[in-house]
Parts: sequence; structure tokens; C-alpha cells
Amino acid sequence: MPAVTVDDILVLPRAAEPAATAAERAVTSVTTAPTGYEGEGFPVRRAFAGVDMRALDPFIHLDQMGEVEYAPGEPKGTPWHPHRGFETVTYMIDGVLDHSDSHGGGGSITDGDTQWMTAGGGILHIEAPPEEVVVSGGLFHGLQLWVNLPSRLKMTDPRYQDIGRGEVTLLSSSDGGALLRVIAGDVAGHSGPGATHTPISLVHATLAPGAQLRLPWRPDFNALVYTLAGSGGAGSDRHPIETGRLAVFGPGDAVTVRADERQESRSPQLDVLILGGQPIREPVAAYGPFVMNTRHELLQAVEDFRSGRFGGIPAEPRPGHGVL
Repeated sequence: MPAVTVDDILVLPRAAEPAATAAERAVTSVTTAPTGYEGEGFPVRRAFAGVDMRALDPFIHLDQMGEVEYAPGEPKGTPWHPHRGFETVTYMIDGVLDHSDSHGGGGSITDGDTQWMTAGGGILHIEAPPEEVVVSGGLFHGLQLWVNLPSRLKMTDPRYQDIGRGEVTLLSSSDGGALLRVIAGDVAGHSGPGATHTPISLVHATLAPGAQLRLPWRPDFNALVYTLAGSGGAGSDRHPIETGRLAVFGPGDAVTVRADERQESRSPQLDVLILGGQPIREPVAAYGPFVMNTRHELLQAVEDFRSGRFGGIPAEPRPGHGVL
């Protein structure tokens, strides 16, 4: 799980420890993501399944895509599909994914890149491996997170942010035992490159065996830790976490994660996604790729999509963007 790595973590800026008076957040639940399939058949873990939406707010959905080693001819993506009312964040850890949309946007993301798409008032897009990857096969592993938008921004203009691996803010934990990749928000006084409509923080952290990571966390944000690989403990009580488990934290202003001393050879370190945001606290009406506030708005989204108001599919998709 390379994503972005460094030869010497000790040369990086250090993430500040929480203040001595910081209130430790307790773990309120730990759930295990069920597995399923998305798009044209690639495997996913549904990280938020079974969790109260109020604890997730402002997040709507999180899929861990893969980790899977494809044989030649097996890589899969998604066909053209619509979105309205939220933002999608696609973070690639291994492999390559191309994307394009009905507004002329698009590009490739690979090995630590992030593509941040604000669907806003409506967009059609496609995500698929490039042709050469379909032919050769290979490792595929990533994440897709859906971030809700408040009612006043539901119909904002669509936009893209392509965040290259070289733009991500890299930090070391205070003792050098963990590498932090800050994708968005402010973490321990350091900001990530992602510009967000809804205030959030998003971090991919890798902890060496036995290492502990303790971060200051905004008290007005919720706090979630999803385990990508490895095993460890969440919170000061060290609730057991392993691949596919989501820990939800209660109130406070410090979050703690610890890696087990012994890790499996397949996952020699603990990799976690640490995320939180300012709850929107508005009604959520969701139907497939539409996330609105009311049933009437959902019906309008369906009607607008059927009427072609989300834009049209390009007549000649770029190479690698055909439906597989």
C-alpha cells in the first residue's frame, strides 16, 4: 500500500500533540464493513453500512474499492452515471483510474492522487481503468467518499479538483512512528490542499507496529477512523480495529489510534483513514446518486436527469473511457 511514502519520515514536519488539557474522544461504536460490488463489478467494502447517519454527518457514503489483483482483461470501472447534491472524493492508493464528465472535465488519478468532484446541481461522469490497464491487469485499491452539501449549495456549479500526490501535505507524528498524508482540512496546524464546500479534515495515516498516533481534533467536527489494512486499537481504551472496521468517536478534542506490535506479513503496518467534518444537521433525502433535502427535490433530480439537464455524454469518449 504505497500511496505516498518518503525515505526518511524524520525529515518531515511534526504533527503537534494535543494539549495536556485536551479531552480524549471515546469510541462509541465499531462496525465491520460488508462486502459488495459496484459499477461494472469491482469489489468494495461499504464502510458506513449500519452506522447512524447522524454520527456520519456530513458524510454520506464511503467505499473501499479493492484491494484486488486483476488478471489481464479483468479490470472494471463504472458506466456513465449522474450525481447531484454532494461531492465525491476518489483517492487512489494503487492502480490507475480515468474519469471524464458531461462538462468537459476529466483526467487520470494514480498511486496517491485524489480527484475531488463537486456534483452540485448535476453532472454525468464515468470512471474506468485506461485501456492498457484493462489489457495488462494489475493491482487496484482506492477509496470513494461522498461529502454532503448544505441546502444552500445543493445546486452550486459543478467543479473538479485534481490533487496530485505531490501536493498532499506530509507530516510525521511527534515520535516519528506514523506518516500522515493530509488531503483536506487542517490537522495539527497543517492544512491539506483540498478546497471543500463543507468543512472537513481527511487524512491517510500509516503507523509502524507498536506506534501510537494522537491528534488534536476540532471539537465541532465528528471523528471517524476506518481501517484500510493492518490491526490496532482505537481510542484510549484500544477498541480492536482491523481491515474493514470503522470506529466512530464521541465528543472531545483529541483522537488516538495505536498499531498492534505484531502485524501480518500481508499488512506490515496499520493504515487508517481519519476523517471528520462539521455536521450540516439538515434533512437528508437520498436516492441512488442523488442526495437532497426533500422527496420533492429527489423527484426533480430524476426528472432533470431524464430530461437531459445534466449535460450530454460526449459522442467520442477519450481512450480508456468506454463502457467495459
